[in-house]
Amino acid sequence: MTKARLLLKLAVRGAPPKRGTIAWNALFDRSTSADKSIRTRTAKIIARVRRDGDRALRALALEFDGAKLESLEVPRVLWRRALESLDPELRRTLKRAASNIRAAHSAFRPVAESFTTVDGIVLTRRPDPLARVGVYAPGGRAAYPSSVLMGVVPAKVAGVAEVIVCSPPGSNGYPSPVILAAAEIAGADRVFAVGGAGAIAAMAWGTQSISRVDRIVGPGNAYVAEAKLQAAGVVAIDAPAGPSELLVIADSSANPEIVAREMTAQAEHDPLAAVVLVSTSRKLAGDVERVLARLTPAEPRAAIIRAAFAARGGIVTVSSIDAALAFAADYAAEHVLVCCRNGVAVTARVRNAGTIFLGAAGSVAFGDYMTGANHVLPTGGLARGYSGLSTEDFYRWTTTQRISRSAARALAADVGLFADAEGLPGHAAAARQWRTA
Repeated sequence: MTKARLLLKLAVRGAPPKRGTIAWNALFDRSTSADKSIRTRTAKIIARVRRDGDRALRALALEFDGAKLESLEVPRVLWRRALESLDPELRRTLKRAASNIRAAHSAFRPVAESFTTVDGIVLTRRPDPLARVGVYAPGGRAAYPSSVLMGVVPAKVAGVAEVIVCSPPGSNGYPSPVILAAAEIAGADRVFAVGGAGAIAAMAWGTQSISRVDRIVGPGNAYVAEAKLQAAGVVAIDAPAGPSELLVIADSSANPEIVAREMTAQAEHDPLAAVVLVSTSRKLAGDVERVLARLTPAEPRAAIIRAAFAARGGIVTVSSIDAALAFAADYAAEHVLVCCRNGVAVTARVRNAGTIFLGAAGSVAFGDYMTGANHVLPTGGLARGYSGLSTEDFYRWTTTQRISRSAARALAADVGLFADAEGLPGHAAAARQWRTA
């Protein structure tokens, strides 16, 4: 292992780093929950909101956002005013994105299905829309109207009755106008000027102004992610998404300028963003490193990019695509970009990714905004078990079981034996009464 020149903290040469080594920990240990101070501060914020409700949320807005709130809820007239005053081209772009998201998520809407296990037994799974959903829209370093669209539009496609949006207030006491405009375009029902862990607590437990929700979705900073984890015992959440991640899988056919641009684009999100290149080509790895060194100083968010590269950036060279895929499966990135000669075949073998982009034209930025796929994705290695946000996340499934009298007779003896074996005589008696029915 050697230190990379200028930008990247780690450039692992040869075989991928072994589990438990310093190099492995630097690249793979991306969970913010390991930070005890974040856990402690988040727990204190949640306790304040649970105890004091709206009063705590107003105090937190003044403390963290410098905003004195007269009302937590943002009047709808302000959403409409924000939309009307938005630059016409940006308004058109947001509407186009919402249309694509609506079309894509409508195509994957789940349907009820029935199955007959044996004669007389019919099992049905029915998707029921959730009653109330909370969408978190970040608004710290930057406002993200795309997050509003990605959360609200699929919920409305699913038929959720009430969708609320929480986003941090600016100094004027309201979320960014572009957030409000996006809420209007997406069809949200209510918007609250509440941010951070306090917003998650409010949606999870409820306050005087904010009703508790059935599920909380949307990305956020480390405190938001931690708050969602701590609230998961009382409310359903999506994946506890944290800082942005990108893993590029590339061979010698890749264009180093394109790869470097993609890495820079994701690094500019957050100083804790994780950006890694794994390549079968030492030459490409070196070329990308040099392009990054050239590009970064001129970037408007250069300080954030440098911090991200230094903390969680890496260039890994491996001997084969098989090794790259093994690395990718273990790393389990939010975004994976495949830039290889046999890209289709390589993409088919990628496992444990929030979403995969195929080919040089498949910029992650397109998925962030406009393809219609959802950009709320698992981070921190959680793509091993979580999927990206989808229409299905806004339903709960109800199973019905229809059992005929003849089927009950056929099941009675075996069910009675099961119950006897488990020491449950009441179950056995309930089943055996049907033996002669």
